[in-house]
Formats: sequence, structure tokens, C-alpha cells
Amino acid sequence: MSKRLLSMTLILVLVGTLLAGCGSKNAGGKETNSSGGATNAPSNTVVEDITNEYGDTGGLKLPLVDKPTKLTWMVVSETPLNDKLVAKEIEKRTGITVDFQHYSPATFQDKLRLIVASGKLPDIFHGLKRDELKRIGQQKAVVAINDYVDMLPNFKRLYVDENPWVVNSYGDENNNIYTWPVYNMNRDVNHGMMYRKDIFDKHDIPEWTNTEEFYQALKKLKEIYPDSYPMASKTKETIFKDLSYGWGIGGASYPAIYSESDKTWKLAGVQPEHKEMLDFLKKLYNEGLLDQEFLTDTTDSWTAKMTTDKAFVTWDWIGRLDLFYNQVSSQYPEYDLRYANPIGPTGNIRTLPLINADFGITVANNENKEAALKLLDYLTSPSGSELITLGVEGVNFNFDENGKPVYPELADLPSIEIKVLEEHYGMWIEGMYLNPDRRSVYYNYTEKEQEAQDKMVSANKFEPEDPVLNLTEDEIALIAELQTSIEKSMNEFNSKYILNKNYGDKEWADWLVTAEKNGASKYVEVFNQAQKRFEANK
Repeated sequence: MSKRLLSMTLILVLVGTLLAGCGSKNAGGKETNSSGGATNAPSNTVVEDITNEYGDTGGLKLPLVDKPTKLTWMVVSETPLNDKLVAKEIEKRTGITVDFQHYSPATFQDKLRLIVASGKLPDIFHGLKRDELKRIGQQKAVVAINDYVDMLPNFKRLYVDENPWVVNSYGDENNNIYTWPVYNMNRDVNHGMMYRKDIFDKHDIPEWTNTEEFYQALKKLKEIYPDSYPMASKTKETIFKDLSYGWGIGGASYPAIYSESDKTWKLAGVQPEHKEMLDFLKKLYNEGLLDQEFLTDTTDSWTAKMTTDKAFVTWDWIGRLDLFYNQVSSQYPEYDLRYANPIGPTGNIRTLPLINADFGITVANNENKEAALKLLDYLTSPSGSELITLGVEGVNFNFDENGKPVYPELADLPSIEIKVLEEHYGMWIEGMYLNPDRRSVYYNYTEKEQEAQDKMVSANKFEPEDPVLNLTEDEIALIAELQTSIEKSMNEFNSKYILNKNYGDKEWADWLVTAEKNGASKYVEVFNQAQKRFEANK
């Protein structure tokens, strides 16, 4: 963004235009005109307290405003939302009319850039990166949410009282936070190792519980199916990142990783554990146990192998457990892909974050800011969460005897997914779900997916989560500059090490020198300096 455009952001603010028109009643009993703006209602009008009608608001009083208020909210959606259930219900409960400005995923970012450059910001929007949001926040274009925590009980509970690190990780140097985080969105398990249980059972091969057992299982499969390569992959060079958690060198900032043992950041690709992982994959490759095309396989070629007798083990998203079965069940009714134990010495998988503030959900610094902040706080409460991700009980859904949501109007559809709820009711809109209700269909796992959740949670097979560091603009730029060359050379070395039978200890030593020349020490030093600030601000 140019300095000229940034200065425009400082100067321009969004001013709501109130149009004269015919009055109508809102939930609080006040008259509004056709645009949703307030009419000249008597100053002594009493707003009825309807808080108890809508469940747990976390301490907020409904309606949220004492006069009709209209907000603009820029969201990612291909569906017009203003006449949907959620928009109407928000107005009914809060007294706030929301004008949803919806843009498709393909056009949203371009439109957002133009709007931010113009300075004419919607009351609520999302999509800016952390450093961009801090920049315009320091220019007073968007609100420092921490200045208003006393009126935001849900924000205060989740991100000040229970998780005080949030401001440290996502705020600026003055501990001002401009982004509203998303809480408890992630499933416990989304990816991992998978195996053809039908094939393993057919040949009395037990599921592995450690890496050596995994190796022995693949060897036995190769003996039975000599034309197969028992382990396949479609993620190309990303396989090294995918499997890294099992060797204790994975992390959200990969290839930078945080070492719990000595509390420092390191480069994954030069750690002894990385060499151990490469040596293991090299052994699988040399013995024909790992697909010889694992670095080039497409989704289609990988699928063809995993749905026949050419491959029996892989790493992927848990939705594949049922997708593959549905694809081949008519031909192979016994096909049974199941979630498997991890491989690697730790036996762990990634811990998905409880809190994520990278969506960049924010509020413009204008006359509507308090209403906008209260609306976000309401949607973070159990009551608002239910509305956004479940709906309105007794109106568009009911719970069945198992506590699962049922949508009578959608009974003819083969399945109810969140995209369907978006299109029909304006639910599950990106940038609106702030604290999803775990009873939602998004968490309605199939039997195989539930098995995956239970398997990992019961055994607590998760790597510790790395600290979320608060990097400066200069640090972000330096990391971006160094990481490109480091990752490129790292992927090249990884591939050569596995594919070339002559590669060994000497080539590993040469790689360590190359990594240093490419800036490995400078790269991790950025993280370690940020870690010092993180510790000092605790």
C-alpha cells in the first residue's frame, strides 16, 4: 500500500447515510425508515429487555442498541444474505440491521484492497494480514478492541482473562489488538496416516504401533503384492512437512520450529531428527515400499493406486476415509480405509490451534464502532454462536434423540454441509463464525472420522503447539526473503537425498553448509528475537 493511500485511510471515515422513508417497527419497538436508519423517535422511548429469550449471551444485554442502527459488513459469500434467516434474526435480537456486502472468494481480496485504499471502510470486515491491520490500526482507521473490553464480556473472558497471551501475540508494540480472534473452530484431528484395514485384516497384518512395526507391515505387503508400492503420497515435497511432527520437528511456522527442550527456535531441515526421517524414507524408497513417484504423483494417479491393490498406506485429510469408499464401494464393497497411528519416534500429530486471529476480523473506527463491537461480542457468546452455526431451534432446525441438529426444510438433500446452511440461511459465513457451536453439522463426524478423533484424543498423541510470535514488519519481510531460498534448497536436497542411492553422511554435511550460506542462522535468529519479546511481555 502506498503512503498516499495510507494517508487517505487516515482522513476518510465511513459515515452512515440516513434516508427518509416510511417507518417500520424493529425488535425494540422503535421506528426505522426504509434504509434501516433511525427516525426521530421520542427520547423517552423504552427499549424492552429481551435478553432472557435467547439463551446465554455471556453477560450482554439484548437488544444491543437503544436506537435503530444499521451496519455494513463485508463478507466472503456468493449468496445474497440480507434476506436470510441470520440477518433477520440479528436485527430481531440486537436491534441492529446488517447490510451484508458479499463478494465471491475469487473477487473478495481485490475488492478489499480497493476499499481499504479508498478509506471508505465497512463497519466490519476481514481479510487483512496481521501487519497490514496493525498499520491501519495505528493510523486510527480501525478500532483497538482492547480499549472497549469493559463492554465486551465475551471477548474479555476468552482473550483477556482466560488467554492473556492473545494480545501479546496478535497486538502491536503498544498492546493494542485490532483483530477479533476465532475460538475453538478446529477439529482435533483433520489429517494423518491412513491404511487399508481390509487388506491388513485379510493378511493378518496388525496395525502398527511404532515406526518399526510400520516398516515390517509394508515389507509384508510388498511380499504379498510384489507389483505394489505399499506407501503412496500425493503431497509431493510437502510430505516432509506432513510427516515432521512424528519426528518432533513440525510446527505451524515450518520450517522454523520451536524446541521445547531448550526453548529456542531452529530450522527443521538441519536437525538430526530431519536426517533420521530422510533416512527412513530413503530406506522405504530403496526397498520399493514407498511409491517411486511419490514426489510427482497427482491426486488422480494417487487415487488410482490407493483405490486398487497398488498402494495401501498414505497421509491425507480424514474426509478421504469416506470419499474413497464412496468412490469404489460398488466395485470393492469390502474397501475399508481407516485412520492409523502416526509414524516417527514421537508418535504424534499436529496440535491444531484453539485460537486463531489470522482471519483479520476488525471494526472500522467510526460512529458505529461500539454497536459493531457489541455485535461481534454477541456472536461470540453461546447464544450468538448457536445462531451463526446451528440456526434457530424450532424455526429452521431441531435436535434429534442423539442431540444432532436436523433441518426439516432440507430433508430431501443427501447431506447437510455448512455450504448448504450458508446458501439457505446465511449461516457459516466466513468472517462471521467467531466461536462455533460444537453441536453444528461441521462436527458431525462419520463413523470413520469419529474413530480418528477418538483414537488421537484418547491417546493424547499431539505435539506441543509452538508459541504464536508477534513479528514486526521488518522481521516479516526478512523471513519472507530468506524462507523462499531456504525452502527451495531444502526441498531439492530432501529429494536428492532420497532418490540418489549414493547420498549419505557426506552429502548431509554438505547440506548443512549450504543451508547456512542460504541464511539459516539469520532466519532462526528472527524467531528467537521475537521469542525474547514474547517472554518479556508475559
